[in-house]
Amino acid sequence: QVQLVESGGGLVQTGGSLRLSCAASGLAFSTYAMGWFRQAPGKGREFVATISWSGGNTIYTDSVKGRFTISRDNAKNTVYLQMNSLKPEDTAVYYCAARRRDGTFVIRYDYHYWGQGTQVTVSS
Repeated sequence: QVQLVESGGGLVQTGGSLRLSCAASGLAFSTYAMGWFRQAPGKGREFVATISWSGGNTIYTDSVKGRFTISRDNAKNTVYLQMNSLKPEDTAVYYCAARRRDGTFVIRYDYHYWGQGTQVTVSS
């Protein structure tokens, strides 16, 4: 079955960096668009970043532009989210998601598979 397993979350101070990883199995990874979403306590799940099959197309939500970078390694079936200059408002559970189609997708309901999430906490 399809599995998406996130890792790399943790506690970091304001201005720090983390790199999240999402390892995929049970699917033809290079034929799936990938995305990262996050959910803060008491809030809905929001879009963060998305990347196309080849990695040539990416989209970011405005609040993370210039600070976060999404990338993928199709040979390793893994998508990454490099997060720099972290702020307390970035605190959330971060989820990766996969969609069986090329392109970039910002709506959570566009995605077919989800990971279990990894906690990111940024202290002030």
